[in-house]
Amino acid sequence: MDSFDLIVIGAGPGGYVCAIRAAQLGMKVACVEQRATLGGVCLNVGCIPSKALLQSSENFQETTHALADHGILVEGVKLDLARMQARKGEVVGANVKGVEFLFKKNKITWLKGAGRVTAPGRVAVDGTEYAARHIVIATGSESMPLAGVEVDEKTIVTSTGALELDRVPGHLVVIGGGVIGLELGSVWRRLGAQVTVVEFLDRLIPGNDGEVAKQFERILARQGMKFRLSTKVTGATKGADGVTLTLESVKTGKTETLVADVVLLAIGRRAYTASLGLAEVGVATDPRGRVVTDGHFATNIPGIYAIGDVIAGPMLAHKAEEEGVAVAEIIAGQAGHVNYDAIPGVIYTWPEVASVGKTEEELKAAGIAYKVGKFPFTANGRARAMGATEGFVKILADATTDRVLGAHIIGPDAGTLIAEVVTAIEFGASAEDVARTCHAHPTLSEAVKEAALAVDGRALHI
Repeated sequence: MDSFDLIVIGAGPGGYVCAIRAAQLGMKVACVEQRATLGGVCLNVGCIPSKALLQSSENFQETTHALADHGILVEGVKLDLARMQARKGEVVGANVKGVEFLFKKNKITWLKGAGRVTAPGRVAVDGTEYAARHIVIATGSESMPLAGVEVDEKTIVTSTGALELDRVPGHLVVIGGGVIGLELGSVWRRLGAQVTVVEFLDRLIPGNDGEVAKQFERILARQGMKFRLSTKVTGATKGADGVTLTLESVKTGKTETLVADVVLLAIGRRAYTASLGLAEVGVATDPRGRVVTDGHFATNIPGIYAIGDVIAGPMLAHKAEEEGVAVAEIIAGQAGHVNYDAIPGVIYTWPEVASVGKTEEELKAAGIAYKVGKFPFTANGRARAMGATEGFVKILADATTDRVLGAHIIGPDAGTLIAEVVTAIEFGASAEDVARTCHAHPTLSEAVKEAALAVDGRALHI
């Protein structure tokens, strides 16, 4: 029986990063993956292909609608969806091959097949058993189902099917007003689809800053997206004319129907632990099916750990990566750690939405006194030059210590801009620290500086 210091089950961002870090620390490592390629959902059918289509659709939107404002006239623009999809595949291919190269470089054994924990220190892969001193569960998540809505990945699709459509739907109905639904809805709206988002709650992007969510809804509505909030989907019937959804108002109970060419089910994701043998081994899970771990990612069974989407916390690739590094270092006897107050979240629409730390709603609920600094992109010189002035930067700081507690950005390149505030939170910086840091002019990052100045009521350009 082959034996390893560490076997990681799952080669997504958390799993493959964990394997690489463990190998760097001198361990003999194997990683189990049943896909034909490494990288998990994120690289194969999630983060990477969706960003490729988001970028391509943004380019198409800019060419057909925005370049004229810059004095660039383009005639006869056509959509070649087949080429766009092919490019997406090329981007995915380059990324997954990159992970395979890193495995070879770090001498990590790829155990190809479905993994199952048969006992503490034992993992079976398609019938072959391997021994390991330590096991890390990093199997990620899967799309959440909805009763009465049967997915076929053709007319009723998850994010996986939505990435593979071979034609632009006339009417795309998105069930769920969260990150995945709004990103993929944006892709197909830019390419010509009518898009309607049906959301059970009375707002979009739950968990995000309320003021940002309201502004976000207004911007997306101006772009042409339609919203049916406080509405639940109770059934879906496929027919010759597409899919007929049955809707019910959460507030009044009134029912109606809505016809779509394609329906995207995007109500969230759930931990993927099927067929891993965890229950048989005795690994504890919570009511949501997530693996229960302590502060060091250890389960209740010695030698078995879990990270990423299968444990509590935001289902984000970079959160899983940080946990992968931390657990590898803990297993090696080092002090691995993740600061969950400094995990950014980004929605890659246009404009982008990015956040880190606490929201105003969370601070109010906790009774924490805070100050707010805001700065609009309409007052930022670079944003004006770009023609991208929608949105703002908001920084939240402790009312007594001035320590940065959170930041929320809606605007151009918000996902890049948030990194500065993540660093500030990681190092316990104050709004004053950010405000007194020199920012190049003219850049979008000056809006972050101005928001930090605004915490103390001294923004310079508004």
